[in-house]
Amino acid sequence: MRAIQVTRFGGPEVLVATRLPDPVAGPGQVVVRVEAADVILFEARIRAGLAQDFMPVRPPYVPGGAVAGRVLSVGEGVGSDWVGRAVAARLGDRGGYAELALAPVEALVAVPDGLGPREAAALLHDGTTALGLADAARTKPGEWVLVTGAGGGLGILMVQLALAAGERVVAAARGKRKLDLLAELGAHAVVDYSLPGWEERVREATGGAGPDMVYDGVGGEIGRSAFELTARGGQFSAHGAAAGGFASIDPEEARRREVAVRGIEQAQFTPDTAHRLLRRVLAEAAAGRIRPVIGQTFPLERAADAHRAMEGRDVVGKTLLLP
Repeated sequence: MRAIQVTRFGGPEVLVATRLPDPVAGPGQVVVRVEAADVILFEARIRAGLAQDFMPVRPPYVPGGAVAGRVLSVGEGVGSDWVGRAVAARLGDRGGYAELALAPVEALVAVPDGLGPREAAALLHDGTTALGLADAARTKPGEWVLVTGAGGGLGILMVQLALAAGERVVAAARGKRKLDLLAELGAHAVVDYSLPGWEERVREATGGAGPDMVYDGVGGEIGRSAFELTARGGQFSAHGAAAGGFASIDPEEARRREVAVRGIEQAQFTPDTAHRLLRRVLAEAAAGRIRPVIGQTFPLERAADAHRAMEGRDVVGKTLLLP
């Protein structure tokens, strides 16, 4: 089969197209013919060797932790009725950048009718995370919500979920292309946080009080500024580190302003919870209540270009590889 291997830790150039033996399903496993593989920024950090303290992956390895496609074959103990079914599966930390992927049967979720493999792949990571974050926040209709990194795959879904819940949304992103999309999706205000004074525009949009809920998908200085904007008694979700690190929050300041701060742990689900969230988000998308925005796709052999685009922030919405 064709696959992409990380040959050593480094830049996108270490993503090398190769041929590997076809995987064989063992007990409790299936082989999925991959039709779309999710690409997330964290995979680029692993590839660069920046996650070795908590990710045991060592080169050479096939990256990619989430795929959608059809079951090609099954191993011992797996029902033959899975063969030929359209499925989505989270694989863990490797194996998805390939024509064929091994998955434990308990990781499979059947893709509902009316939803294609690209849409299913686009929801595997971001959809489950978005639903989990929204569930934890328990925001109310009419509250102001600020989403940073709103032009990415996760941010776009957070905007859609907040709007569907009757909340008022300020979507913060970088560049006209992303802001135009967010306005088209229905955000009440859009703000470019690459421009000076963006914080004041958020305050103006929220009537001076600041947002009741902040979903920070960026971290760093932008995340810190977003925390300072949070209304007294509000909530702040520090789940994003796209800027290179999570927002630095002073616990004493948070207590003084009565801001409830949650970190990345709220997006770290048990397998059972992730499975349940994935079923929910696929059903929501099949029913048309949310829509992943797939901004760009790359053929499998151009995985390095996909990583370059993501690291250069030259992407809108979700990025996928198509074997």
